[in-house]
Amino acid sequence: MYAIKTQVSMSMADAEEKMIEALKSEGFGVLTQIDVQQVLKQKIDVDRKPYKILGACNPVLANDVLNLEPDVGLLLPCNVVLQELENGNLEVSIIDPQAMFTVVDNPQIKDKIVLVKEKFERIIASMA
Repeated sequence: MYAIKTQVSMSMADAEEKMIEALKSEGFGVLTQIDVQQVLKQKIDVDRKPYKILGACNPVLANDVLNLEPDVGLLLPCNVVLQELENGNLEVSIIDPQAMFTVVDNPQIKDKIVLVKEKFERIIASMA
């Protein structure tokens, strides 16, 4: 399992707004927003249900981890996905940082990763 997720009954716009506020409450900002539905339609003329990716970053934690392991920038920002399901609900998911950081062999960052996971779990819980 590499995601922390939940399903919600709300519009994509409402879920995105609520997610951005939840991220903000835990010290994260959104650096990137990708409307995958729109991009795939434009690039390869594929129709798909709404699907958005938000690139979230907590600058203080990112700086701390980059100071310990500069190449960790390859794993940043942490992605949040909002996608419409067949039943009309939205699935809201966020990367499990402990799963993502298994590729990093630096025990100094372990405490930071646990802290990020706790924050992400609170964020997802606040969406339900």
